[in-house]
Amino acid sequence: MDAFRPKFMRAMTVALHIMLLSACKQTVLEEKGVREPEFPTIESSQTILFIHGMYLTPQAWAEWRQYFEERGYRTYAPAWPLHDLSIEEQNRLHPNADLGELRIEEVLNQYRAFLGTLDEKPIAIGHSMGGLIAQLLLEEDLISGAIALHSAPPFGVISAEPAFLKANWPMLNPLIPANNPIQLTFKQFQYGFTNGMTEAEQISAYEHMVPESRLIGRSTTTTATALERDAPRKPLLIVSGGTDRTITASLNYANFEAFRNTPAITDYKQFPERNHWTIKANNWESVADYSLEWIESNR
Repeated sequence: MDAFRPKFMRAMTVALHIMLLSACKQTVLEEKGVREPEFPTIESSQTILFIHGMYLTPQAWAEWRQYFEERGYRTYAPAWPLHDLSIEEQNRLHPNADLGELRIEEVLNQYRAFLGTLDEKPIAIGHSMGGLIAQLLLEEDLISGAIALHSAPPFGVISAEPAFLKANWPMLNPLIPANNPIQLTFKQFQYGFTNGMTEAEQISAYEHMVPESRLIGRSTTTTATALERDAPRKPLLIVSGGTDRTITASLNYANFEAFRNTPAITDYKQFPERNHWTIKANNWESVADYSLEWIESNR
């Protein structure tokens, strides 16, 4: 218990800081963290590991994989446990009791095992919960750098913004048992993922969605997703979208702020007009271009 208390107190301090930040809309578009000569860099890795988020499958990364492979990178996009069936099959199985019991620890263990098969540490690019997974793997020194796109927050980083609470309420609703898998309705998807897009675009995007484990979504409120704020690590870029409701820009910036004194390269970038569907939305290439430039500049 004594060993846990310092980490808990740090988390509560961060939480209070985040609640104050989220009281106003965050407008910071770009901020470079401190760089010291002794800070680790990405070095020579030419491998990209793509990590999908909740409600999605590796198919979400198809265009990104082609983009990076055309530029000389090897890419991988393994599925989470129980996410390797077709989208149609996963939806047909809902509610899948096994999916309802899936926890973040099992997802992390699968990525740890996969990373052990590679001949070099890759650069991880993760979206939403995949962004948080990338941050956790980075802390374990299993990857050579991480880009967290619209990342789910680690333990202790929270938001009181109405848009965030509304977008995440279907997953967080305490009246629904944690081991009941969730399947977003089209209306919920419109609000949290594809706001600002045409209805035709939203309908097309919804075809990529699969049911998900509530236990994974709720893991951000547990120490299973706690991160050390003062430990050296490889470079991290946190990217947000100005119209994202599921993971708001101010929440992503607060995550960046929490790492301000970490002895490591930590950068932040906001794309003002992008929503949570960013990796497959129109002009996704602008985010990929920035990600590639950041990788190349931190070798």
